[in-house]
Amino acid sequence: MAGRHARVGRDETPLLGGCAEVTSGFGALLRELRRQAGMTQDELAERSGIAVRTVGRLERDEGTDPRLGTVKLLADALDLAPADRRRLLAVATGGTPDPGEVPEAAVVRPVPRGEPAEAAERLAEAVAGRWQREEEQRRIHDPFPLPVRWRPLPARLTDHWANVRRVPAGATADALDLTGELGAIAATYRRIPSGRLVVLGRAGSGKTVLTLRFVLDRVRARAPGDPVPVLFGLGSWDPGTTALRDWLIEGLLRDYPGLAAAAPGGSTLAAALVEAGHVLPVLDGFDEIADGLHRAALEALNSTTLPLVLTSRPAEYAAAVAATDVLTAAAGVELADLTPDDVRGYLPRTTRRPAPAGGPGTVWDPVLGEAGPALAAVLSTPLMVVLARTVYSDAPGEDPAVLLDTERFPTAEAVEDHLLGSFVPTVYRDRPRWDPARARRWLGHLARHLDRLGTHDLAWWRLGGSLRRSSRILAVVLSAMLAVAVADWLYFLPVDIAGLGLLPGLGAGLLDGLLVGAVVGLAFGLVHGIMVVYGGLVFEPSRMQVRLRGRTGRPEGGLLRRFAGRFGAGLLGGFVVGLGYGPVTVLSRAAATGFAPGIGVLVETALVTTLVSGLVFGLAAGATFGLVAVLETPLDIGSAVSPLTLLRANRTTVLRQVLAFGPLLALAIAAGGRLVVDLLQDVVGPLVWTLSGGLAVGLIGGAGGAVAYVFAFTAWGQWLVVTRVWLPLTGRLPWATAAFLEDAYRRGILRQAGAVYQFRHARLQDHLARRAGGPADRVPAS
Repeated sequence: MAGRHARVGRDETPLLGGCAEVTSGFGALLRELRRQAGMTQDELAERSGIAVRTVGRLERDEGTDPRLGTVKLLADALDLAPADRRRLLAVATGGTPDPGEVPEAAVVRPVPRGEPAEAAERLAEAVAGRWQREEEQRRIHDPFPLPVRWRPLPARLTDHWANVRRVPAGATADALDLTGELGAIAATYRRIPSGRLVVLGRAGSGKTVLTLRFVLDRVRARAPGDPVPVLFGLGSWDPGTTALRDWLIEGLLRDYPGLAAAAPGGSTLAAALVEAGHVLPVLDGFDEIADGLHRAALEALNSTTLPLVLTSRPAEYAAAVAATDVLTAAAGVELADLTPDDVRGYLPRTTRRPAPAGGPGTVWDPVLGEAGPALAAVLSTPLMVVLARTVYSDAPGEDPAVLLDTERFPTAEAVEDHLLGSFVPTVYRDRPRWDPARARRWLGHLARHLDRLGTHDLAWWRLGGSLRRSSRILAVVLSAMLAVAVADWLYFLPVDIAGLGLLPGLGAGLLDGLLVGAVVGLAFGLVHGIMVVYGGLVFEPSRMQVRLRGRTGRPEGGLLRRFAGRFGAGLLGGFVVGLGYGPVTVLSRAAATGFAPGIGVLVETALVTTLVSGLVFGLAAGATFGLVAVLETPLDIGSAVSPLTLLRANRTTVLRQVLAFGPLLALAIAAGGRLVVDLLQDVVGPLVWTLSGGLAVGLIGGAGGAVAYVFAFTAWGQWLVVTRVWLPLTGRLPWATAAFLEDAYRRGILRQAGAVYQFRHARLQDHLARRAGGPADRVPAS
């Protein structure tokens, strides 16, 4: 198992000299460098994408077989200096710890950004690390993989063998032998000249496990230049609105944000990889495409010649074929059910509890020996076998003999419903952090949320969508209002108290902050509502980061175009905020003096101030947004190894944007205000813009506006306001939402699919959504 991450591309062969084992001293050196970096084995594993058990074995020199890719991942994760990197590579290749020179083939050079072929190698490493960890998390090899076998599809569901085998016109071709088992899926695919394979199987039959195994085996065996197998969940594809290649590109950008860097020619690296054939799409879940779109999806697949692997339940695929045609040039296989012998060979080995009354074997042996037709039918799919193992092998004291009660479980559906319903309470048993009843209801809320969206992808940046739009807009208004009000109070309260006295100053300062905050909050809420309600916008994690030095990648598109786009957005948003800010400041100051100047003067002053404020705020926000765009650089290709690492990366990106955006906006407001006032002095004057007043407005606008922008228009800000505060307040989710999701993943309720979570199986999601109640079923916030 150890070192399997690295068997990708050029790293498939052992390191130099044919060294099949870790050279003595490699483990000690790796341990020394890890400690110098201040990391634990867990932290090194998380950063490198290598299993912690593999890191431990390498440090103990337990005869594992490190590959160049493994050593490279470790060196990158430790951020080694060039000398230390050479030492680590030299020891791994059988050299001395500090050679003067390292063999040319062993030097791990940084990958140049913008080169599709090199980006493909980095992508292969990220894919291998990601899915290796996911396979281990799913305990597929504990105690051994369940058998997954397949047989060829009927001829009516596949293309002519002449097309599959790509023979010349007029020639004939014999059928290929496509029977096989789980470990042979990559070899089976290699026998298909067209590179197109359809895998059908009923719910729970092991399609997803098969695709995971295919991706890992294929990526380890690939040679330099071979396409990288990448797993895509088809449930989010709408072929009526998005072309297949465009959808693949968006999927790459979501799961590997570093591919947003510019490639030669101006497109993204993701687009260049897809267009140049560096990606082998593994399309999981054709049946999960929205009803009514299967025919369009199959027609769209047939409009391309891309090699691909496609999985589906049989009924949906057969219906699409009947409505249009088979998948062109594709061979096909269908997954077979588990046999009773498969189950008898597996379940008893998942527990050490003996059979009751001193009988032979384990608690499973008498149950499997007496299983009726309903139970036998249920235990014919890997999904149900794994659920049965979890409920009765992994939970002490639970007796699987209850499954033999035909009065309680008269049908296969009743047994399946029992196993699905028992799964969540079982995995939360005897673990005090989360109450099982609350956990089940929170999971039910998440399942209903996914059902409403029509997807299986549980993306943290879309959890706020489980609220009504009006509630989300209200959350934006309140959070933006609070941000601006606090910024206003921090400056004006001391000033007003010093100038007007304690009580009058306190009242004037509080009123000013509340009014300004309310108007700015309403402006942010208005823009947010227009973008979400009418524009249908979903705020997704940024694919960029702000970096002042060491910018190693170029964002897609020219700097001038990016500056112009951001400037326009900032100009509009800032102008709307300024239109509200101007009259409110005039009225709040007039209220503090008893409206002494008179209504006519106040109205005139308010109109002039509104115009000036709109121009000042608009120009300042536009210029600042444009400058921040210039400072952005793409994230690293392997940065989104999991939903939580993407969340943390986005949080860091947003905070850096605030640190850059806030001061720039403050200076732009102060300096821009002087410029606007000078230009309009002879038109609507006389106007006054003092240095102290400009700095005050700049500080308040920069600090409050930057924070309000985060809350209203960034994925992390929406997560913070809605998912971390609003949903827990209403009892729909726990306060520690991220910890709850990660805990559910570790318990096996959720799985990771790139940058998103999914329920372990669609059947589990459907069950939880069906069992969850309506609003009255919510639990109090805890």
